[in-house]
Amino acid sequence: MNASDPLVAKNTPFCFSNTTLPFKFSPSVTSIYFSSIFMALGLPSNLIAFIVLLKSFHRTCSRSRSFFLIFLGGLVITDFMGLLVTGSIVVSFYVTHFNWQEIDPNCHFCNFMGMSMVFYGLCPLLLGATMAMERFIGINHPFARSTSMPKSRTVSMVLMVWFIAGCIALLPLTGLGSYHIQLPGSWCFFNISSEGNDMAFSLIFSLVGLVCIAVSFLLNTVSVVTLIKVCCGQDRTQRRRDHEVEMMVQLILIMIIASVCWCPLLVFIAKTVLSGGPLQVRYLLLWLRFATWNQILDPWVYILFRRSVFKRVYPRLDWSRGSVISLYPSFSDTVRRLTRASLKSTLGSDETDGTEKSNVTPISALKAEPPSP
Repeated sequence: MNASDPLVAKNTPFCFSNTTLPFKFSPSVTSIYFSSIFMALGLPSNLIAFIVLLKSFHRTCSRSRSFFLIFLGGLVITDFMGLLVTGSIVVSFYVTHFNWQEIDPNCHFCNFMGMSMVFYGLCPLLLGATMAMERFIGINHPFARSTSMPKSRTVSMVLMVWFIAGCIALLPLTGLGSYHIQLPGSWCFFNISSEGNDMAFSLIFSLVGLVCIAVSFLLNTVSVVTLIKVCCGQDRTQRRRDHEVEMMVQLILIMIIASVCWCPLLVFIAKTVLSGGPLQVRYLLLWLRFATWNQILDPWVYILFRRSVFKRVYPRLDWSRGSVISLYPSFSDTVRRLTRASLKSTLGSDETDGTEKSNVTPISALKAEPPSP
């Protein structure tokens, strides 16, 4: 007897409706190792990153830098809690082998885990897009952002991102999609299906993630191009851009990690529901574990890619100059030669005007000329 029988389906909790009843646990030797390793690597990494960010926040004097650190702090907290909540449930299942139907007859626990998976999955992508937007405005339109903007507004933006991700995670509870237990029985996720509301929610989850990655790529590309122009411009010694370069390097690495880790899962979900084919559980588990690496690798971007770390690794670097471009003499000389060539071509076109102006005696010179005898 299975869930497709009318009598069983009538008394079957909704989160078990797409599984064979009674649900049989499919043990896997490697499954508990994956979950344990992810938690063992991710939780300490995010904790160290949070301590590093907290110290940097108290030391920084740059307003734009403090805004960026607030966003990074929100991202670290999200990654830490995501690993803690979802990982604890999965590891507890493999240790105790509890029966989902006995401890969760009304699917509340399954819904909670499904919501956690969606919430902690979308938050890093949404925060990455928000950080890219903040850096885009800060670099390309510095006067559009008020210098007196309080830090509480940045905190409000992080809370707004969490609120949006939470609203999306709640959609299956309103009827748009549904959360179901997934093989091998240790976790719950939304039902990836090409039918009705399940298809709609699957596409929402996939498209929101892909759009966030695309927005991050577009805005970060424009910001990097603008920053290179500023660093290579004639006013590079007048404007310090070390902090901006450091923030953009970290943001670019965060974007690359998120793209590499999440794109396979997001594309797999969209392709599965649009093609109408059966769900391949093996690939779902593979890409989901691949996406989990995002929460493990993110904190090492904040831990390793900082100027203080570079100073210790390579003390000969002079970070006190006006621009990071001065750290690379060969590149700086190349830019200087190109700038001189451009200036020569401009001066050559104005040489005639300069000759005519030299034939005119300045008024100051006439006043300073002594009287003739």
